Formats: sequence, structure tokens, C-alpha cells
Amino acid sequence: MRAAAAGPAAGADGADGAGGVWSGDWVAERLGVELVGDDGLTGLLGLALRRNPKRAHLLVSNVLGKHVPQSPSVVYGYGWELGRRVRELLGDDEARRAVVLGYAETATGLGHCVADGLGLAPYLHSTRRPIAGLDPAGGFEESHSHATSHLLLPEDPALLAGDGPLVLVDDEFSTGNTVLNTVRDLHARYPRRRYVVVALVDMRSAADTGRLAEFAGEIGARVDLVAAASGTVRLPEGVLEKGQELVGRYEAESAATGESSSAAPSGPFAQFPAPPDDGVAVEGGSAATGESSSAAPSGPFAQFPAPPDDGVAVEGGSAATGESSSAAPSGPFAQFPAPPDDGVAVEGGSAATGESSSAASTEPVAQLPAPLEGVAETFLSGARGTARTAPTDPHPDEDRTAPHVTRVDLHWPVGLPDGGRHGFTPAQRARLEAALPAMAARIAGALPHHARRVHILGFEELMYAPLRLARELERDTGLEVRYSTTTRSPVLAVDDPGYAIRTRLAFPAHDDPADGPGERYAYNVAGAGFDAVVAVVDSAADTPALHAPDGLLARLAAHTPEVLLAVVPSYAPERPRMLPEPLRGPRFSSYAPEEVGWLLQDLSDVTLEAPTEEREEAIQSGGAHYAESLPVEYQPSERYQELYHAALEDSAVRIAQAVGVVTETVLAERSPRPVLVSLARAGTPVGILMRRWAQHRHGLDLPHYAVSIVRGRGIDANALRWLAEHHDPRDVVFVDGWTGKGAITRELAQALEEFEKSDGISGFSPEIAVLADPGSCVRTYGTREDFLIPSACLNSTVSGLISRTVLRADLVGPHDFHGAKFYRELAATDVSVAFLDAVAARFPEVADAAVAQAEELLAADRSPTWEGWAAVERISEEYGIHDVNLVKPGVGETTRVMLRRVPWKVLARAGAGSDLDHVRLLAGQRGVPVEEVEELPYTCVGLIHPKYTRGATGADGKAVAL
Repeated sequence: MRAAAAGPAAGADGADGAGGVWSGDWVAERLGVELVGDDGLTGLLGLALRRNPKRAHLLVSNVLGKHVPQSPSVVYGYGWELGRRVRELLGDDEARRAVVLGYAETATGLGHCVADGLGLAPYLHSTRRPIAGLDPAGGFEESHSHATSHLLLPEDPALLAGDGPLVLVDDEFSTGNTVLNTVRDLHARYPRRRYVVVALVDMRSAADTGRLAEFAGEIGARVDLVAAASGTVRLPEGVLEKGQELVGRYEAESAATGESSSAAPSGPFAQFPAPPDDGVAVEGGSAATGESSSAAPSGPFAQFPAPPDDGVAVEGGSAATGESSSAAPSGPFAQFPAPPDDGVAVEGGSAATGESSSAASTEPVAQLPAPLEGVAETFLSGARGTARTAPTDPHPDEDRTAPHVTRVDLHWPVGLPDGGRHGFTPAQRARLEAALPAMAARIAGALPHHARRVHILGFEELMYAPLRLARELERDTGLEVRYSTTTRSPVLAVDDPGYAIRTRLAFPAHDDPADGPGERYAYNVAGAGFDAVVAVVDSAADTPALHAPDGLLARLAAHTPEVLLAVVPSYAPERPRMLPEPLRGPRFSSYAPEEVGWLLQDLSDVTLEAPTEEREEAIQSGGAHYAESLPVEYQPSERYQELYHAALEDSAVRIAQAVGVVTETVLAERSPRPVLVSLARAGTPVGILMRRWAQHRHGLDLPHYAVSIVRGRGIDANALRWLAEHHDPRDVVFVDGWTGKGAITRELAQALEEFEKSDGISGFSPEIAVLADPGSCVRTYGTREDFLIPSACLNSTVSGLISRTVLRADLVGPHDFHGAKFYRELAATDVSVAFLDAVAARFPEVADAAVAQAEELLAADRSPTWEGWAAVERISEEYGIHDVNLVKPGVGETTRVMLRRVPWKVLARAGAGSDLDHVRLLAGQRGVPVEEVEELPYTCVGLIHPKYTRGATGADGKAVAL
């Protein structure tokens, strides 16, 4: 891993408010929490206390626009500058191939600003709002967060499927766990060689830094870090318990005294709406007369948002006159480079002066040029006072009339996404830039004439659109504009200038959240003296709860003379088109049309095959997923075909009985009329045989379909949707040929869980029915013996001439089934139907035995022991492979290794007989050693070459020793 430290961002020396008050002093003094690092760190961050059982403290960003109202130019500028630094780091060519990913909810806007600075890359942010019918392209957990589960829901599944750099953006980088979880999930689905992690502050410990570097080495990827400032948080022992006790005590005191109500804030906020006659000079008033206007409150807010008269020249104003424009903040942000206006890219400096900015640094990562000295003076100046719990909005029981709210029609461009929840492209960015001036003008036109200080309040994940509207309003009108958003995160509010969260407005959630109702919060808005607050929400959140007497708009109306509401249309990805009917033979596959319907798309005309050695190298290097290409179909020698026919003759009775056992078990336990859904392609011959058994023994004509499931990427969700539209999911029984170590069993369970969350469709059971379960991974099986199932010996020629399934973003769209090929040209060697007929011909002679065995199993304990998984883990370690995916247990899986992958060794159980004749023949042909092993739980285990490159084979293509 390469870490790029930002260097000092111009330090505040911990003195960030009037009188040297830092907005973290209150917590630091009581809990002993320390921020150690770059000089500017305390200018960027304050401290507060969480109501969270996992972490006591909260780092409160002064420049993020979440908890602390801030100039939108400052908020946008920080993200934009970080994006420019990433572009310098990557270079334009790599930047064009990159994707920027922001974290919900706090960094959705920051990530979008980074993407703007990068300029060439699309943007996506994670979300906690599932969308029915839209498959997650990934997901991960943020362990310390109040709401932990993240979904990735790009409208275009190809967005994350490229191999260009992935730029991960979060507001703070505290432990690295969230990034590790993200990269681990996405790298398994979409391997790539480079990641860039971007944050306002890097607060990891040395141990956490080492973990990320170690993980980067494990996956063979480069990971760069870009941050505005860095440091660490020093936490004394027992800080979590002390923090929880402190939060509990202050909230109890507040409830007992009734001292804090957001309807009438006290302490530093008591001056709103009428500032006291305290003789303090404020904007719009006179120290001599004591007159002041509530538009510019005195005391702790006297300098908010008016920049201090520090003699620093700023864009749009004069140091000599003290005049300044809020479009270009003075004081601590005077030197911050303004992002280009009107969508004009500026690289390297100012066209007016020709001076170069840090955006054109020749170093790998440039430092942020903005001095942060006195940053808190911009929003939280004031002398230290007596601490008390700040307003917490106790939701009084008395009736209150809903406030008057002025609705502003933005004329948001039709079809333009409201943010990056489903992806946001550079072309969409250009559309937004063009529309912003008119939308900001509509807000300005709706404001009261007396308004001078305006707050734009965004909504949870909807951070970017409100930010851009706020910045445009600030830039074009000269109004003093501040920006922040509501949040899910519960934080203690304390009315003290040394504490970052001064006031809290609490109100019910108003967007019908997937995790149920709950409180939401707006911090540091009450008591701030705004002439007007413009709430910007998306249409999904414009609900009766928003307008209710206890809703957000009513809470705001208690603290500002004017409330405006601007609603951005919630972007809904195009609804899935009608899914096609299943493919059937003879147009697709050599099976009869009634035997199976394939929920696949036909890719027969696409060249997908690659030499085995090339595929293996790409898969193991992380450059490709195995489902993105197909192996060249192995054409068996005459000797091998003889072995297949001999094996079929020997095992047909055993297979027929196992088919009967598993089918009788399904009929007795799962459904009297099950819908058989085989996992293509190994499960499909078994599914057809089970269908034939039900017809032979019970006269049932069972529906049977084949669907795709891909390790690491889940089951085809469109196929599940089709099934749910045509059948009761509770009747669906998934069928496979055999279990190895149980990877597909686990994959199916996880995929169905994700599908239920995303689509709200329940009833699909993850319990697979298999012919053979040598790994002891399932409850429904025909046998647990590991014997040769002849359908494993061949590829498409025993599976209806159908290839393995394919999942590649450029071929499989968001509303498509996974793909596969029909090898019509191999019809002359096809034995698919002959295999089925040979086994089904034995049904009459095994019927009684199969029924009796099924009854015994139904009365027995069939709980999976996962014996196979344990054996695979042991073999992986004993043979120095350290990757269970390269260990393929069982006769069927070993055969696949020999036919499709680059084998290293075969482990055979001592005394294994004719079941391994075909494996020994293939091993001899490929120069693969066969080692006999005592006490092997499988008949054999195939080991894929663990360090494969094309140099790991000899000139004849045979495997060589490590």
C-alpha cells in the first residue's frame, strides 16, 4: 500500500473559537479524549458524544456540511480539491477509467464533490434505501455506524464491473474497517488492481494502517490514500462506559428540569430570535446603541456567518474596506481555491493571475492549500459558558397547527438523477451544471425580501443536490448562505461553545425507511438566527409525516421566520421490461421442450471461449471472474468415452435409486407439487431425472426450470423474479448434482437473503436438493456416498449441449437473464438424452428400495455436519495452498478440475476403485500426479495449481511442480 499524507492544513493550534475555544474542549476535558496530528486537525474537527453502544465519541466535521452549518463554497471546495488531487495521482487516462464510490449517509455529498473534482469519472454512493426490482451490485457493513447496512444499487451493472481504479470516499477514515469490508466484497465480485481511499481526515492508528497495507498485499492490489489532514484519536481506558454514563446523566437532567426545549433554546442560543441588549457589536446593529437585528444574532453567533475583518484580501471583496462576498469566504478559507464556475475546468491555477495552485502539484499527492486557522470562528465563536444539555425537542403533546410553508418548484430537469444512489455520469453532471442557475434563481425569488441569512437544509443521503443549490444561491445572490443536512445519527447536544453539537431538532422519519420508523435530527440549526430555512428533500420524503405538527417543517418553523420546501424528484431507474419466456429445446438445448425451461439468454453467437491456461492466469491474478468467459469444450478421446459408457453401465442403478430417494424426500417434506429449479448446468440432468421419477412413480407433471448461480455473484435475480411471477416461491425446490465443500449452498443462502431484502419477495427456501452430498452440506439428498456420477465426466455433451453460464456486464444487462451457449455443432457426440434414458430405465427395479430408503432418511437426523468444508480447510493448509477455492473435493469436482482448470495434484482415497478410472486417465494425459491418501472423506480431491502462471506449465501444457 502507498499512503500519501496530506501534511499540515494550516493549524489552528486548538484555538478555534473566540477566546481560544475549540469545539472539542468539552468532551476532551470530561473524557480525556485527545486529537493528535496535523496542526489544522482541530480546525477541521470538533467532538461530541454519541448515543451509540459501539463508540462513545463522534468526530464532528466543520467542513462536511452534515452536523455543522457551513458555507457551501467551503464544503464543495474541500471535496472538489480532494478530487483534483486524485486526478493528479491517477493521471487523466486512469481517471477516465475510474469509478468514484461514496459512503451513505455522511459522505454522499463529499463523494460527489470528489467526482466533480476528478471530472472524468462516474459516481455512485451506497444507500440504505432498497429499490424493489433493482439487484444490489454489492453490499457491506459499517460496524461502528448507527445504521450499518449499505447497498450498492447502480442502474447500470457495468458501472462497477470494469478494472479501472475504484475511488472510495468517506468523511473520516477511523479504523479502516468500512473500507476493508467494501474492498473485500467488491474485489470478490469485480477484481481490480487499484483502489484510492479519500477522506477529509485520516484518523487511523498505526495498527489499523498496517492492516490495510497487509490486506492490499493479500489481494495483490495497490491502495493509495488521499486525505486533507491526518492524526489519531487517543482514547483513555473505559471511555465508552464513561461516555455512555455522561450521555445518560445529561439527558436525565434535561428531562428532570425541563430546561431544554428546542422551542425556546437557552444559553448561547437564548438570543434567538431576539438578541439581548448587551452592547456587543453585531452585523446590522451598533455597539454604541446596543441595537441589533435578529438577522445577525450576537454573543456566540456574532461572527457567524460574517467573516472576521482580518485584513486578508479575498475574491469578490476588499481587505481595505472589509467588504467580502460570501461566494468567496474570507478569513480561514480565504486561500481556498474556488472550484471552476459554469462547468469550466481550471487546472493548475488561476487564469486571471497565472499563479499555479496545489491542484497542479508535481508531488504524488498535493497538500490542501486552505489555512484552517480559526476555522470555528466562521460558525461557533463565543466565550465559554456554563455547560448544560442543549435543546432536544421533546415532542410536546399539545396540538400545534402545521406551519405555513412556501413550496418552491425547482423545475428539476426531467430524468436527471437526484444524486448518485443509482449512478451519476459526467454527462449528467453537465446537465445539472446547466440547470443550476435557474433553479437557484427560483429559490431566491421565493425568499422574503428581508432575508439576508439563509440556511439550505438537505435530507440524509440527499446531500449533493442541496449543496449545489446552496452554492449557486451563495454565488449569485450575495446572501449569507449556510448548508447542512438532517441525519439519522443520534448525538447528545450540549449548549457550550466548546462542544460541537449545540442544539438538536428531533423529528420523526418521513421517507418510510426500510428499517422502520424512528427519530431523525437536524443539528446546530435551532437558535442560529436564520431569516429563512429552505428544506430540500426528494419526492420519496415529501410525505404527510414531513408536514405533520411534529414533523421537520414544524420544528424548523419554531426557529425561523420563513420555511421553504424544495422537492427534488426521486430518481427511479427504468423499471425492468417484461422478462422473456424460458428457452426450450430444440431451439436451445437438445432436451425435449417439456423436460426443462432455461431461464437464460442465448449467447451462442458470441465468442466466449479462452484457452484454459489463459483463463486460469486471469482468474488467479484477480483480472477476471471465472463466469466472464468459457473454457474450450473438452472433446474426449475414444478411450475416455469408453470409460464414460462403462461408468454409466456400472452406476445407472445407484443413480436411479438416489434419484428416487431425493425425489420422494422432496415430495414428502417440501411440497406435494414442487417446482423444480435446477442450478445450471450440473443440476439440470438431475432435475430432469427427478421430474421423470415423479411422473413414473406418482403421475405428476412437475414444472422444471434451469437458472444460473455464480460463485461470488449470487443467483440470477431476474430468474427469481420470473419464478415469483409464475409460481409460489414456497413450492420452488432448488436442485443440484452434488455438493463439494458446500460453496454453492452458502452462495444460494446469501443470495436469497439479499434478494428478499432488495425485492421484498419471500418464500424461496435456500435448502438445495442434491443427488449426492459427500460434503454433508444439505438435508435433502439421495446419497452421501462420493461415487462417480457419469454426467460429471463430460461437459455440454451430457448437459443438453449447453455451456456453463456466463455473467459479464457488457453482455448481461440489468433486466437480462444470465447467459449461456448452445453448442449445436457438437450434436454428433451428444449423449445427454441417452444418459437420462439409461438411468430412467432402472426406475422400476429400484422403486421399492428407494421409497424405503427415503422413509428411513425422513425419520433420521440429516443435519449437515459440514465435514467436507472442514476437510477442505485442512487440505488447503496442509498443502500450502491457503485458498479453499483451489481445493475441489469429490469425484465430480475433481473431474471438472481436470477438464476446465489447470490441475496441480489429485488426492485419491486409498483403495478407490473404478470410480477413479476416468480421473486417472485424465491425470495421465495432463501429467498430473495422483497421490493416495488415508482417511480422506471423499473418494478424491482435485487441487488447482495454487501459483498458476503460464510459466507454471511445461511446453507440452502439462503441469509442473511448484
